[in-house]
Amino acid sequence: MLQTSRRNLFRAAAAGGAISLFGLPAAAQDATYRPVYHFSVPDRWKNDPQRPIYVDGKTYYYYLYNKDYPEMGTGTSWRLASSTDNVAFTDLGTAIPKETNPNGSIWSGCMVVDERNTAGFGAGAIIAIATQEDRFATAPHRQAQFLFYSTDGGRTFARHEPAALPNPGVVDFRDPKVVWDAARSQWVMALAENDKIGFYRSANLKTWTYTEGFIRGGMGIFECPDLFYLESATGPGRWVLGASANTKGSGGPATYAYWIGNWNGTTFVPDHPDPKWLDHGWDWYGAVTWERRTGAVLDPRTRYAIGWMNHWDYFDKTPSWDADGFNGTDSIVREISLRWYSATEPVLLSTPVRTLADRASRTVNLGDLTVDGNVPLDYRGRAYEIRTRVTWNQLNNIGMQLRRSPDGTRHADAGVYLAGGYAYLNRGYTGNPDATGRWLESRTPFDAARKEATLRILVDNLSVEVFIDDGRYVHSSLVYAQPGDDRLALFTDGGSAVFSDVTITEFRQI
Repeated sequence: MLQTSRRNLFRAAAAGGAISLFGLPAAAQDATYRPVYHFSVPDRWKNDPQRPIYVDGKTYYYYLYNKDYPEMGTGTSWRLASSTDNVAFTDLGTAIPKETNPNGSIWSGCMVVDERNTAGFGAGAIIAIATQEDRFATAPHRQAQFLFYSTDGGRTFARHEPAALPNPGVVDFRDPKVVWDAARSQWVMALAENDKIGFYRSANLKTWTYTEGFIRGGMGIFECPDLFYLESATGPGRWVLGASANTKGSGGPATYAYWIGNWNGTTFVPDHPDPKWLDHGWDWYGAVTWERRTGAVLDPRTRYAIGWMNHWDYFDKTPSWDADGFNGTDSIVREISLRWYSATEPVLLSTPVRTLADRASRTVNLGDLTVDGNVPLDYRGRAYEIRTRVTWNQLNNIGMQLRRSPDGTRHADAGVYLAGGYAYLNRGYTGNPDATGRWLESRTPFDAARKEATLRILVDNLSVEVFIDDGRYVHSSLVYAQPGDDRLALFTDGGSAVFSDVTITEFRQI
């Protein structure tokens, strides 16, 4: 896990200027890598999403943006985009600019709508609480939380002085996430503090009191914490505590870890000490969740989620910079629900946002296909969704070759390796950002005795997202396939299988 500031790493690497294409041929540099139906930054750089809010019936989505990338010594502001369906977004420009106060760049934080006028800026004022650092401090204790407020519907912000939460003398002290605790009529902040998530409470958003901390060693430095409550159709509602974490060094994921349990007003008490993961791929970092609403009606059983499709291990490694002048793509927006598989096993499920179907431009129905070996399909495409239910009697391996080259030598593989008892996404046979060769295949448990699986896979110009068994497990990874690699094949090893109702859906460019 990165032990120094990830922002300092960004500055140091950006100074080099050159971006590696990982051996892609020269022709690849001339093709577009702009995603067709995933959000991407209009130009330059983006990283962390900020939790969206609702303004006048639209989703307002803020994210960290660097207009000067890849110049040395520059950092991020908050840029804004709006959406009516959480698929297509309209750029609204910079909302909180950087370098306009002595603390410089604006780092991660969150937005809330202060409906009760607790902060005194007016009922309905939009409040942002974000991390900034003291650039002139001589000690490493530089990160603090500052309050920004908007009275024009979230388009422009002013900073309130002094700091809402000064640094108490620790190095890692960032990424505030604020929620309204209705049961206790208080604001609650979750804050990333190295291997601890600290909890604070406030009556007015301007001053905060520490209550307790949630500590988990061995997971690196926590970032971008999350705290929310979900009801469930299959059991009792529960609180969820989440955070981005990196356990690659111990063989685990590096995405969004979460615990299910109870919030008691001062701290979070998990049902189980070990985390679950909302995504098991290599590129779903800095993720945020937010409420799902239909008009003014809250859906208590569903939240939305979005993640930055990149990782600090190789953040500057993308062909989209040379080809298109941007570096920054997000996952598809997902709908998150709480499902109980038993009285002691609650799990968060992830499915692509349902409004994605409204963007469909073409559907190809291939019906039921019996496969024994490798079967190329009569289909070519670079951006699509493919869905199927697979059944078998006896197999070692089963899956799909995505973004397959004309000669079949390059492809990203997604499927189930029954001989090993896991499902997987493997990007090792095509272009990808991992020059080390260590993070090419992600894996999730799969019962080798089972005889069926459901697969839903989203493919776009820079990415693959695999949803297994209705989203119980998800793998999201950057995949840099060559532009001409647009074939698709199904395969089995050790027997035959039936891929039922194979359906491919293409989407309009957003």
